[in-house]
Amino acid sequence: MDDNAVRLLTEYLSNQATQEGDAVLDVCSSWTSHLEPIMSQQLTRVAGLGMNAKELEANPALTDWTVQDLNLKPDLPYKDATFDVVMCQLSIDYLVRPLEVLHEVGRVLKPGGSVHILFSNRLFLSKAVGLWTGADDLDHAYYVGCYLGFCNGNFEEISAKDLSTRKRKKIIGDPLYVVTATKAAA
Repeated sequence: MDDNAVRLLTEYLSNQATQEGDAVLDVCSSWTSHLEPIMSQQLTRVAGLGMNAKELEANPALTDWTVQDLNLKPDLPYKDATFDVVMCQLSIDYLVRPLEVLHEVGRVLKPGGSVHILFSNRLFLSKAVGLWTGADDLDHAYYVGCYLGFCNGNFEEISAKDLSTRKRKKIIGDPLYVVTATKAAA
């Protein structure tokens, strides 16, 4: 993604998705969690789960990390109701078992906790799942909303938002979207 989309991603995660004192899980994490340094210092925990140990180790926001390929093992290695926020950045399009992964996200979220799934149409085409590659941005938002609605993760308030910079309805630079949901209280 271009610098503007990365800036929008960082601003969203730091100013809207998280708040001081939150315990955060960064699913499909890598060398950055796109959190402003001041925000990552105000969080009680930023756990990263990703596939590359060197990238996770280099991520300054993470307080702890786990190497795991969610396409092989979709079970999250965390206790029930552990996190206030779960975020998945620019990776939902690579998950071959998104319903199982998001069911697990629902399990590890505290009641009232939120999930934020951010995506663009910029991706590694050879690594993305087939459903994703033949669709447009509106379809992508619909798919992610359906994943959350049908994963039995006890999610409510599922919504999508276009975070892209626009000028007269035209996207300037790379697009950026987020689909969010809240874990129901009971």
